[in-house]
Amino acid sequence: MTDKIRRISTGIKDMDKLIEGGFKKNSVNLIAGGAGSGKTIFAIQFLVEGIRNKEPGIYITFEEKKEKIYEDMLYCFGWDLAKYEKEGLFVFLEYTPEQVKRVLIEGGGTIDNLITRTKATRMVIDSITSFALLYKDELTKKEASLALFELIDKWGCTAVLTSQEHTLGDGSISSALEFEVDSIILLYHIKEKIGRVRSLEILKMRGTKHPHKTFYFDINKGGIVVNPKKFV
Repeated sequence: MTDKIRRISTGIKDMDKLIEGGFKKNSVNLIAGGAGSGKTIFAIQFLVEGIRNKEPGIYITFEEKKEKIYEDMLYCFGWDLAKYEKEGLFVFLEYTPEQVKRVLIEGGGTIDNLITRTKATRMVIDSITSFALLYKDELTKKEASLALFELIDKWGCTAVLTSQEHTLGDGSISSALEFEVDSIILLYHIKEKIGRVRSLEILKMRGTKHPHKTFYFDINKGGIVVNPKKFV
């Protein structure tokens, strides 16, 4: 069965080995973690991997400023997002949550046109937390989430959504997202005696055999690097 599933590389060294080659094509994947855990780096690295393979990507953010993201990614990792944008391989959209809500009502709108023009196959929404706050109860959150996921599927994109919430069971991650997304990856940035250490946990991934361990990872000049032999 797994041989028939097309996989989309995460772009993260040794991460794909843990999840049978990458994310399932056209899946919606939630990357959740606290401040400084590496969510945005994970998301941009996913898009850059696509760009290297001539797979255009769209980055929708509610919080990040274009100039700062471009400067930080170029300085830290050598990812020239401005160059990719000029080449038609990268689109940066600074939206408000209300604008995304309007996209759902319109059934695609501006993003539809962008995807048609750029032929984007990868998408990031950073972060979905702000969008979810527009809805007061779990039912409306679920309805909005399903509408968004249906649009992503219609667009033919493999998506990464980031979330500032990283705890399950106490309501921190909305159940509307928890049960509807295809995968959940938790990023940790925990303080220990020697300082803070980074690790990630693949909480769930539909249609994929994955280890139930928490793996250490580093952030270096190439981005996020997972150590599949070192785990908690």
